Amino acid sequence: MSSDPWGRVDETGTVYVRTAEGEQVVGSWQAGSPEEALAYFERKYEGLVVEIGLLEKRVKTTDLSAKDAQSAIDHLRAQVDEHHAVGDLAALRTRLDGLVATVEARREERKVQKAKQTDAARESKQALVNEAEELAQSDQWRSAGERLRALVDTWKGLPRLDRKSDDELWHRFSHARSAFSKRRKAHFASLDAQREEARKAKEKLVAEAESLSRSTDWGGTAARYRELMTDWKAAGRAQREAEDDLWNRFRGAQDVFFAARGEVFAERDAEQTENLKAKEELAAEAERLLPVKDLKAARAAFRALNERWEAVGHVPRDARPRVEGRMQTVERALQESEESEWRRTNPEALARATGLTGQLQAAVDKLRTQIDTARASGNNARADKLAKELEGRQALLDQALKGLQEFGG
Repeated sequence: MSSDPWGRVDETGTVYVRTAEGEQVVGSWQAGSPEEALAYFERKYEGLVVEIGLLEKRVKTTDLSAKDAQSAIDHLRAQVDEHHAVGDLAALRTRLDGLVATVEARREERKVQKAKQTDAARESKQALVNEAEELAQSDQWRSAGERLRALVDTWKGLPRLDRKSDDELWHRFSHARSAFSKRRKAHFASLDAQREEARKAKEKLVAEAESLSRSTDWGGTAARYRELMTDWKAAGRAQREAEDDLWNRFRGAQDVFFAARGEVFAERDAEQTENLKAKEELAAEAERLLPVKDLKAARAAFRALNERWEAVGHVPRDARPRVEGRMQTVERALQESEESEWRRTNPEALARATGLTGQLQAAVDKLRTQIDTARASGNNARADKLAKELEGRQALLDQALKGLQEFGG
């Protein structure tokens, strides 16, 4: 018979293992010596030790699921319980029990972790829903649309919740996207309608602009083009391709008109510049008539100059007041000379001036006699009153005498 601390082999070749409950039959060995029998079943024990060690390592270092880990533990426990190995089987059971505790602890950790992940996913999805519902009311069609698409990608990357919660949040999320799409579609449909109305209005403006492009009514047509431009801006924008084409036609019609007007105005400006030089020469010639020495000759010369003046065409508008002012100055000087000469040589006016002067002189002389008489009689109040009246008559007399001197000039 052969034995060791954990097992023995009896005379019949039966192999036993020692346990706390007593010896348990491991098996029968007939192929060799008892020592070989014990060695064989000890190797089976070592195999169990290795398998349990590997499972311990997997549980601690990998993401082996609790279900798979428990299945592996149960398989090893069955082998230990069948007593087909010689060794400290109780120690193996203790290690397996420890593994069960470790797996259960890992299961609880994962449960807590999963709950945290679920709560985080719920918060994230709720935040996505809230943002989507805000974006559903936005009028920033491009940026809001891009953001909603990004939110969908973010949603897909989040863990699922329980079916009811996930479905409720997804329904709100999807409804917000649909509401935004519906509003955006309505907006662009309305915008398309507005742009079509703008296209029709601008077609009419272009037609009128093209019909005016050959007009020679420079002022009236230019004013109408300004009105058409105001109407163009008020009409709004048409579709991009139509807008560009219509604008090119509209602008092209204006360019034709204003180019033609520019050529005419350039010729007119050149002609008016020459006219200005001619009128400046006539004005200088007229100014040499002053001061007037021979009124009759000066008047005749001015009339001749004025006829030549009228024969000259228009001058530039900004120069007109200056050059016309020079001629008007000469004309006023001639008129003043005529009036002075008429006053000096008019016999009726001279007679009236002489008669008036005589009357005023008689009145002054009379007042002086009356003043002297009043003072001589001691009536100073009357004398003072007459003296004031004398001042007024004397002033009139002085003025009359001055006018009479002009006639005699």
